Amino acid sequence: MEKVKSTLPNILLSLTVICLIAGVALSAANKYTESAILASKAAELQSAIKNVTPEFDNNPTEEQYRIAAAGGDSLTVYPAKKDGKLVGCAVESYTKNGFSGLIRIMVGFDAGGKLYNYSVLEHNETPGLGSKMEEWFREDKNQQNIVGRDMTKGSLRVSKDGGDVDAITAATISSRAFLDAINLAYAAYSGNTDAVSGATGADTGTDANSGATIPEDEDTDATSGATDSTNNTDNINETK
Repeated sequence: MEKVKSTLPNILLSLTVICLIAGVALSAANKYTESAILASKAAELQSAIKNVTPEFDNNPTEEQYRIAAAGGDSLTVYPAKKDGKLVGCAVESYTKNGFSGLIRIMVGFDAGGKLYNYSVLEHNETPGLGSKMEEWFREDKNQQNIVGRDMTKGSLRVSKDGGDVDAITAATISSRAFLDAINLAYAAYSGNTDAVSGATGADTGTDANSGATIPEDEDTDATSGATDSTNNTDNINETK
């Protein structure tokens, strides 16, 4: 059998055939896994709603709606019903003011406006500091626990801002941002779209080394001099 010559046209033809086969294979794999991925995401969402609301017998995702929130954005609300009666709502909220940016949470309220529970969906906060928000605000210790708080009595604020919630130790910025997302969720749930966040931003200063603007109350760990490897901001840790 005569060997096919390695000419440029033959090489291009071979590459074209290989690309077509790979493309068809990838398309088939994507189509095969798409339904499974969507089902997994739907199950995760349903679980997050179930974790933050009173017991319900409807399908909140089928009755979801968007509602205007402070700042011109809108949030998704998932109504929880029992025997046709509204028993609470789950609100998907967020803030971009975390120490490392975006924090997404699912917040649940009962029909009377009490904070039923919360679940952290996404964050990039410092491990061992801001990341503690997943459990910190549920612990019955001092003034950490916000579960069961009557949100009709006002926004949640850390004690450093004149509120009555204990911030995560050495992570005031993450704590402030987290409560900001909670307050935003309740403002949307209650229909108070003009509500102002209970969180108070820190004054800012300038980092003499980098020239970057940073909150003045972010302190360097004077004992160890260690740099936060997660955020790498010139040895600046979250506030104490």
